[in-house]
Amino acid sequence: MKWTETDLSGIQSRGVEHSAHSMLGLGALVAEMAEQGISAAALLQGTGLAPEQLADPKALMSTDQKITVFRNVKRLSSLPDVGLRAGCRQRLSDFGVYGYALVSSATFGEAVLSGVRHVKLAGPVLEKRFRVDGDTAIFEGRDVLQLGDILPLSTEFWFSSILKLGHTILEAPLSNRRLRLPYPRPAHASAYERIFNCPVEFDAGVMEWHFDAAALRQPCPNANPITADLCKQFCERMLESLPDEDDLQRRIRTACLNSKGRFPNADEMAERLGLSLRTLQRRLADTGKSYQTLIDEVRASLAMEFLERTSLSVAEIAARTGFSEAASFRKAFRKWTGHPPSHYRAPDPVALAD
Repeated sequence: MKWTETDLSGIQSRGVEHSAHSMLGLGALVAEMAEQGISAAALLQGTGLAPEQLADPKALMSTDQKITVFRNVKRLSSLPDVGLRAGCRQRLSDFGVYGYALVSSATFGEAVLSGVRHVKLAGPVLEKRFRVDGDTAIFEGRDVLQLGDILPLSTEFWFSSILKLGHTILEAPLSNRRLRLPYPRPAHASAYERIFNCPVEFDAGVMEWHFDAAALRQPCPNANPITADLCKQFCERMLESLPDEDDLQRRIRTACLNSKGRFPNADEMAERLGLSLRTLQRRLADTGKSYQTLIDEVRASLAMEFLERTSLSVAEIAARTGFSEAASFRKAFRKWTGHPPSHYRAPDPVALAD
């Protein structure tokens, strides 16, 4: 299996009126709060959602609504480690067909790839990535929405949820190496170390969970190719049924193509489109992308077009895709595609080689 870095972008909404994803995985949070005596109605206060919708497989929620739920959890819970506790409650059935697609995969690596592909169904509020660096597998999160005081809670719930799912899929613990978090050490830091059983670094400037990449090759005890295929097909249909993006991406791509090599940053693009930066980020993330991801896609697409259809030198292509140096372009291009620019150069004797 060939491993490359895979972007896992969080799903955000344009507003509570725009339903973006299902309520998969939320059951564990509801159960944890119920044990603390907090009703589902209190948990959903301010979201416009009704408690009965938690049991409705067709009910959808926006990321604004999910963020409101997290804020309610932080406000109402008497336990500082509520995010960790809730994540550790996750059951495979809390994720429906999505969960069964993971557990029936042939290997843990295939389960991770399936999770990457269908993460939008669970409506994450963080931009998420997965990569393998040597013998270390890394889940990485990015706070593109500037969640502020609920960032620790959101991070705890995400990391402990996937830890529990990993244990469930493998029916064995993962070999964790370290957890790196961007916020200060909380009073309940010992709970992190107890749950993840590895060193935890706070104020690290990044949000990463590292574990032994050898786990990716482990067979899943409940592997079943027929079940896996059926579940993945169902997940694909669910993805297709989610609300489509509006024309925002098209407008951004058009603006970039007309920029003649100078790609606007997010602030400039927001101003050009008459949006606040936060609104731009949310509307883009609703389609599963961050602004930088979209810009990189435009650059990569342009670069491959120039490489395959023109005789422009690599330095000229670098300039036309917003790079001041060819070396920086080569490095970025390899990150985007996994290959050097020469890999896409058409076999034309008049084309200038990389």
